[in-house]
Amino acid sequence: MASYTLINGNIHTDERGAVSFLNSFNLTEIIRMYEIAPSNQTMIRAWQGHENEKKWFYCTQGSFIINLVKVPSFEQPSQDLKTEKIVLSAANPDILAITGGYATGIKAIEANSKLLVFSDFTVEQSKNDDFRYDANYWKAQWE
Repeated sequence: MASYTLINGNIHTDERGAVSFLNSFNLTEIIRMYEIAPSNQTMIRAWQGHENEKKWFYCTQGSFIINLVKVPSFEQPSQDLKTEKIVLSAANPDILAITGGYATGIKAIEANSKLLVFSDFTVEQSKNDDFRYDANYWKAQWE
C-alpha cells in the first residue's frame, strides 16, 4: 500500500559544535544514493513517479518543498489527484520516506540547497519503474 512517513531527526549542540542525527532511520533497504543541488529557487523538478521503488529524501543544506501525489494508476493518471506539500529543512533534520505509488516534485526554497535521495532500487531497476509527467500535470503549492 502506498504511503509516506516523516522520520524525525534531531540536532545536538554544545561548545564543540552541532551533530545532526537520525537514529531511527534504518538503512538496510538502501541500495544507492544521490544528491540533488538545484541551480536556483525557481526550477521545479516535477513530476517523477514510481510504482514500486521506495525513496527517502533528506535535506542536508537549505530547504525544499516536496509535493507528493498518490497515483493509483501510472498509465494516464487523473489530473484531478490531490497533491500534498511537505517542507524539508537542514535546520530540522527529518527524512521523508515514500513507498512506491507516488509521484514527487521538488523545489529549492533557499539558494545552495542540497537534497540527499536514497533508493531501494538500482539505476537499471529504477529506469524500468520510472514515470514522468509535465510540471503542470497536477496543481501543487510551490511557495
